[in-house]
Amino acid sequence: MKLGIVGLPNVGKSTLFNSLTKAGAESANYPFCTIDPNVGVVAVPDERLGKLADLYHSVKVTPAVIEFVDIAGLVKGASKGEGLGNQFLANIREVDAIIHVVRCFEDPNVIHVDGSVDPMRDIETINLELIFSDIEILERRIAKTARGARNDKALAKELDLLQRVKAHLEEGKTAKTFDGAEDEEEQACLASCNLLTAKPVIYAANVAEDDLADDGASNEHVQKVREFAEGENSEVFVICAQIEEEISELDEDEKKMFLDDLGIGESGLDKLIKASYRLLGLISYLTAGEKETRAWTIKVGTKAPQAAGKIHSDFERGFIRAEVVNYQDLLDCGSIAAAKAKGLVGSEGKEYVVKDGDVIEFLFNV
Repeated sequence: MKLGIVGLPNVGKSTLFNSLTKAGAESANYPFCTIDPNVGVVAVPDERLGKLADLYHSVKVTPAVIEFVDIAGLVKGASKGEGLGNQFLANIREVDAIIHVVRCFEDPNVIHVDGSVDPMRDIETINLELIFSDIEILERRIAKTARGARNDKALAKELDLLQRVKAHLEEGKTAKTFDGAEDEEEQACLASCNLLTAKPVIYAANVAEDDLADDGASNEHVQKVREFAEGENSEVFVICAQIEEEISELDEDEKKMFLDDLGIGESGLDKLIKASYRLLGLISYLTAGEKETRAWTIKVGTKAPQAAGKIHSDFERGFIRAEVVNYQDLLDCGSIAAAKAKGLVGSEGKEYVVKDGDVIEFLFNV
């Protein structure tokens, strides 16, 4: 999974990236300190892995990972080359979802590129640049499709769809709010355009430390972001990027004490990962043995053979069956043999839909 962190300059993007990845992206109080996208890979926290590894005496533990891309600050006119321009829009095009960092704190010592704090204006600025870029993509595809549409019914249908989507965007609306695709064929056509504004969005409301305890409930800026996000089925999580950076330097015990002192139950990274999995419809299944205990990320609704294919294509091609036990059942029983004796290990075929927390051993033959 790859997530792109975007936002206006000086809203806390690189500070958040640093705290998430400990990769040390340069962070400074002026626009465009991030000249090239910074990339960091983060392990997905999953306490189940350690407990399973203890049960199996595993030599190695491998968590699922998320790749974060810190993309330089966009400004008005980015789609036309202003600021650092289209090169960064291209970087956003490669991610699975967008983390849009929105400044919801007042601080006279931190410059705002537009002179004042107004998260709704900031969201509109970024969205418009993404919309303009999408319109440009559609115009090129429309021109190409129109040439053959006169003598081809399929191309004529595609052209009609592209023109309807373009008209929707020209009203200042994002592609994710377009509900005019009439069938699976049109949905596939729209997906093939890879429009920026069709990507899922998680808004990171960056607040002052005082607003963390009530999760931003008393912050008017945060409430406006939440109302807006609800209208487009996006996720919102509240962070204080500066606090997150401090937390990232602590070990697990110190981190827990620090979070307790602040009156919050989980870090921004934990909130973000949960929001990402919900938004993208992801779950994790687990494999365990003496050599390795590992988490594998799949889409909700994935069947056993395709889940096996995440490990190796041979597992999917030669799939015979899956031996499946629920993680908690396995832990409670104390061993796979005890779980089998209690009838808790299922032998599942090709139609089995994998669930979050399934511990699986795949049997295959190639």
